Amino acid sequence: MQVETSSSKYGIKHYPDAIREWKKEGNYFCFYTSETILEVRVIADKIIRFRYAADGTFQRDFSYATSDTLEESPISFGIKEWEETFEIYTDVLKVFIARDNLRITITDKDGKVINQDEMGFHWQHYLQKGGKIVYCSKLVQEDECFYGLGDKPTDLNLRGKRLENYGTDAYGYQKDTDPLYRNIPFYYGLHNGIGYGIFFDNTFRTIFDFGKEREDACSFWARGGEMNYYFIYGPELLDVASSYTRITGTPELPPLWTLGYHQCRWSYYPDKRVREIAAEFRNRRIPCDVIYLDIDYMDGFRCFTWNKEYFPDPVGLIKDLTAQGFKVVVIIDPGIKVDPDYSIYQEGVKNNYFCKRADGALMEGDVWPGKCVFPDFTNPEVREWWSSLFKGLAETGVRGVWNDMNEPAVFEMGTFPEDVRHDYDGEEVSHRKAHNVYGHLMSKATAAGMKKYLLPNRPFLITRSCYAGAQRWSSVWTGDNVSSWEHLWLASIQCQRLAVSGLSFAGSDIGGFIGEPDGELYTRWIQLGTFHPLMRTHSASNETGFNQEPWSFGPDYEKIVAKFISLRYELLPYLYTTFWQYATYGTPMLRPLAFVAQHDPATHNCTHEFMMGDALLISHVSEEGMKEKAVYLPQGKWFYFWNDTVYNGGQQVTVPTPLEEMPLFVKAGTVVPRYPVMQHTYETPVTEMLLHVYYGEETTQSTLYEDAGDHYGYKNGQYNVINFKQVSSAEQFMLKKKYYVNYEVAYTHHRIILHGLPFKAGTVLIDGTPLTLTNNNYLPDGTISFIADRGFENITIHKA
Repeated sequence: MQVETSSSKYGIKHYPDAIREWKKEGNYFCFYTSETILEVRVIADKIIRFRYAADGTFQRDFSYATSDTLEESPISFGIKEWEETFEIYTDVLKVFIARDNLRITITDKDGKVINQDEMGFHWQHYLQKGGKIVYCSKLVQEDECFYGLGDKPTDLNLRGKRLENYGTDAYGYQKDTDPLYRNIPFYYGLHNGIGYGIFFDNTFRTIFDFGKEREDACSFWARGGEMNYYFIYGPELLDVASSYTRITGTPELPPLWTLGYHQCRWSYYPDKRVREIAAEFRNRRIPCDVIYLDIDYMDGFRCFTWNKEYFPDPVGLIKDLTAQGFKVVVIIDPGIKVDPDYSIYQEGVKNNYFCKRADGALMEGDVWPGKCVFPDFTNPEVREWWSSLFKGLAETGVRGVWNDMNEPAVFEMGTFPEDVRHDYDGEEVSHRKAHNVYGHLMSKATAAGMKKYLLPNRPFLITRSCYAGAQRWSSVWTGDNVSSWEHLWLASIQCQRLAVSGLSFAGSDIGGFIGEPDGELYTRWIQLGTFHPLMRTHSASNETGFNQEPWSFGPDYEKIVAKFISLRYELLPYLYTTFWQYATYGTPMLRPLAFVAQHDPATHNCTHEFMMGDALLISHVSEEGMKEKAVYLPQGKWFYFWNDTVYNGGQQVTVPTPLEEMPLFVKAGTVVPRYPVMQHTYETPVTEMLLHVYYGEETTQSTLYEDAGDHYGYKNGQYNVINFKQVSSAEQFMLKKKYYVNYEVAYTHHRIILHGLPFKAGTVLIDGTPLTLTNNNYLPDGTISFIADRGFENITIHKA
């Protein structure tokens, strides 16, 4: 019999009793109590999957989150029997399962506790709605910190918080508003220098309590489905991040232009206004690659149509914008207008593609077009149909799609009632199970359609709602934020959190979607957005008539905004390389300081500082009128970007914050590749690749990745990976280079810009050939500049 304990409003809680038998098959182990089954599957040496069947029967093993390419590849594992426990071991982990109650303790190979059940797995019958509420509670370790869970607008360290995942249209959300748009049931724990992660793959409404109810317990539960979670061991947090993306998948490389600057507004129309915006960017010499069209481009807000009054010739418009270097992204929502003369509505009704209520009636609700019905994206046939609808947009010249309102959001109702039925790839479930993946599957179908019809070019997709694993096909943004200094801080927190939750390709609505920023706030937001993977200004300016373009705040602000957008374009090779690392290794593009210096307790609650890639440390200006800011630097040496002042890490330093600057540091020893400034990513061929090299006495690795930037040749080996290694001392500078080269670039040489050389240069050798430095090589800012052939392998500078 199962153990029963206290009751609650949902009924009596049940716990497993003693193990009666067990078996091993391949890389998984099953433990049987009187009714409960625990399955422990060794996915890899550091990844263990736990599944519980409360009543002795497992549900269908199916996931919308996990990657199709996930390989189960444990190198060495086995099991030992002890008097009170079973021990499953790998080369790095030990998993102990208590014989009397299935409670789990996970240690490293030396016996140091990583994660430990408190009450462990338990459940309640959900008498009101059916099924079970499944729980798991863990002990909180000494000084443990928690991170992750996607876009939660709260402190980076989640200790003491309770949060839930139930995709919600949270218009004008504030700090600590919960839930929001995305549903990422994955978190990290960090204690005693040990990092781990738990991915709770359950699409029902999930709740996570990080010591709020009881300080010594961390709990997670779902109002339906299975207790099914992956335990991921680091011990480094970045290793946990990589393993999580191994489970849920890494993205394809985006088109290079998507890493440029994006301009959006609700709404740019008619076509004359769009042309004016494009002309302003080019005339003012402010770089931009992307212009968005919001819902007003449609005919009565009907998806996949054009308003013939506002946009009589969309093909001609997009062709002209393309000639100026702009790509066009259009919005597509899930609501399909109820209109018997609307072909998409007719097709959906005829083929039974729309969601229905429990009694068989169509799910109807009001959104922008008025009364709408909604495709059931959990049906693979519907996803295929939806994908086919993008042919017309692709043929018109549209290069990207923006999926909005897909939590799903419904006016007045909030979202779908729970009795709405879904196919769920053949399972037939209620909206309780499908809600958190509705927008996820809409965006997946959208991405598939755009990819199909844009070949050989790469598509771009941005979605508001999704589930774990959406990084495989989409970018995201932080939703309907507000023009305020608090929201500037939240934008930084949310993008860091999204990055470590698998969704690196993220940004916020620069300047705030709701309200009107002043010039200072907008400028400071542009500065932060320069270092977010997605850089997009967006505003609801149809409500106020206020314009929120880079030139909207007067020439003094415009000059600074243009400076930072231009810097963004200079850094494109660095950003693209960082994206390649993310796509290849699963490492987040943005890294909170706790993720790069987890053994330093001072970093565990840092929220303002983060790293973009391996070299750049950023701390945004977070208050109006701020003249200086204290910034914490991890161990090592750091160059201040604006003047090359060198700071020792492991301490807090204070730097001035004039409006034209923000706190920005470069890690000593790194190589930061840069382009010349361009007005869009393909304005001119890059004839000179700049390598900014920052002197350091610790051996340091840096990388430059290159490919065509907008087709799939890279999947066939058409790319370059160039690895730099700096091995310098107080007497000598040395930069070594090794590379894989299978893509022809336009430039034939590098301009080396050497920062911080601590001695007077004597002999300079490039692959053994002497180079004589003249006064022209010494720049006024203290750097040394010289040319090296693209194929160089070793540069050495000896002290004079």
